[in-house]
Amino acid sequence: MTSPLRVPVVVEAPQHSGLTTPLDYLSEHPLKPGTLLRVPLGRREVLGIAWRPGAQLDGQALDAGALRPVAAVFEALPPLPPAWLALAEFAAAYYQRSVGELALSVLPPELRKLDATALANRQARLLKRLQRDAPASEGPMPERPTLADEQQHALAAFEAALAEPRPQPLLLHGVTGSGKTEVYLRATEQVLAAGRQALVLVPEINLTPQLESRFAARFPGRRLVAMHSGLTPAQRLSHWLTALLGHADIVLGTRLSVFAPLPRLGLIVVDEEHDPSYKQQEGARYSARDLAVYRGHLERVPVLLGSATPSLESWQRALQGRYRRLEMAQRVGGGVLPQVRLFDMGVLPREKSGHGPLFAPPVLQSLRERIARGEQSLVFLNRRGYAPVLHCADCGWKSGCPHCSAWRVFHKGERTLRCHHCGFTERVPRACPECGNLDIAPIGRGTEKLEEQLAELLPEARIARLDADTARGKGQLESRLAEVHAGAVDVLVGTQMVTKGHDFRRITLVVAVNPDSALFASDFRAPERLFALLMQAAGRAGRDAEAAARSEMWVQTWHPQHALYAALKAHDFAAFASGQLAERRSAGLPPFSHLALLRAEARDAAVATAFLRAAAECATQLDGAGDVMVYPPVPPSVSKVANIERMQMLIESGSRARLQRWLADWLPRLHQLRAQHKGLARWAIDVDPLSI
Repeated sequence: MTSPLRVPVVVEAPQHSGLTTPLDYLSEHPLKPGTLLRVPLGRREVLGIAWRPGAQLDGQALDAGALRPVAAVFEALPPLPPAWLALAEFAAAYYQRSVGELALSVLPPELRKLDATALANRQARLLKRLQRDAPASEGPMPERPTLADEQQHALAAFEAALAEPRPQPLLLHGVTGSGKTEVYLRATEQVLAAGRQALVLVPEINLTPQLESRFAARFPGRRLVAMHSGLTPAQRLSHWLTALLGHADIVLGTRLSVFAPLPRLGLIVVDEEHDPSYKQQEGARYSARDLAVYRGHLERVPVLLGSATPSLESWQRALQGRYRRLEMAQRVGGGVLPQVRLFDMGVLPREKSGHGPLFAPPVLQSLRERIARGEQSLVFLNRRGYAPVLHCADCGWKSGCPHCSAWRVFHKGERTLRCHHCGFTERVPRACPECGNLDIAPIGRGTEKLEEQLAELLPEARIARLDADTARGKGQLESRLAEVHAGAVDVLVGTQMVTKGHDFRRITLVVAVNPDSALFASDFRAPERLFALLMQAAGRAGRDAEAAARSEMWVQTWHPQHALYAALKAHDFAAFASGQLAERRSAGLPPFSHLALLRAEARDAAVATAFLRAAAECATQLDGAGDVMVYPPVPPSVSKVANIERMQMLIESGSRARLQRWLADWLPRLHQLRAQHKGLARWAIDVDPLSI
């Protein structure tokens, strides 16, 4: 009888557990790396993945006699592909997590509940259903639009990349309405014809149905599966299995789908590559955009990064020649970009309340003209709710959240005060809780108040609002968008949700109500995000070529001379990027330096601060400490959420490789330090943080 074999297995263990490498188990049979299995861990039985033996991840060596046997093997399931294991290994190392924590966290949660028999049954039912519902592959290809010259050039560059042994990522810099989606569709067509699979990433769940319908209409004979948080656990498992088993031709999804197991991957598309939603904000804080680029490099397939406003990191890589930049400066059909007009709100007289009017006279006139012509307008303000705070003029009370360092927002329709950080909600008080004054009033405005005020100013208009409050229920987003597309809405009011990716054919006017706050924010990325938001918003106007010439965008601002607005007026992303990159180079900020944040949370801010100071102290003793700058601990902009105080410490280095080595040395010491700081709730390292 042959003796059992030693198998390294990764299991999901949180960062603070100290289990950072695979554990060794015994198996009666050889197991391929990537095989899913169940193993005993303490008194529990957990999901694990057989890993590849390697120097970097050498299993925690134990005497063979002390090793426990694998409990069950998911034999019906093919192993996860080697490239998938390499991607998970890279992501875990780069984002400073254990490989088990990262690899297991991106699998469908339903897998944890199933034993081998239950999964085999699910798989058999799925395969039967896939055979029964196989798309009809016969029939003519749907009619495709004629490509413009710039689209043809982009496609030729993609075809050249396909033929290269190590394709360079392609940065598709196309203005809104330039037909980037058509390039994605044609690239996908070529990949599918070669028997390969395509992975298409979108930043947000509300853009998935729109792109999904475009792909489904173009490829009726192909199987397309979606992957996003809106799926039920059973759907998510079913779509994941369809991809792994090779039955999905196209996988379309949000950031998590960068880890979709695809045995025949041929193309990765990252639409709106600049969008901050691609960065995971808890657990392993990975950037799906950056991992998509690495996965393309790993699997030697082209990566198409598309945006009207590329991230400055991607733009800089294109300037360095690491990415190939493809320009699409013309709108499909020859339509022009909307004229951007700035209105200086400083010239308007103040009302008795001390505030200026809601809309400048020419802006209000433009709205009325659109309504008279039967055209649609979009008014956006990046703040939901009725008003950001309720206030008592007598004693100065404001509607703060008792659990967070933030205001509770007044929602008039629900008559509630709601914290947008921890969710704490109460009915609006009849009188001031501090002094009993009955006259408590809202300060400032959110989209709910904007909708109400627009109805007063434009009584004849059909006004609809689209934000996280009105799109909360199932199907609400789709029905609201359908009303806009059907022409049943004259003025659409919303937050940034309405500015992204939507192809509204009848909108000829966009109004940005008060975008100035980001100009002077402490976060160095705020101007980049604002410029992207305003360019995206402008792009919703005049998408119909016939109406493009009379389309316009009004920006109501107190700072019309700002360089950001000058670049916006000219639709000149290159000028904006050039100015921002020059500022960042002189300040030593990304992409010219590399950052990490050590975050700590506790009920008492002093506990979190003490942990960070001790971490900084031990950092000075590490090799390479001279290559890294550790800044003092500071609170983030919202320092308290749900009664937990938050502190953070910035780490900066001119070299990505040196920062990575230094963080890897620091991590084990942080695990040891944690035990000395009682009362610390959580700590985590965030590599390449998006907001500081």
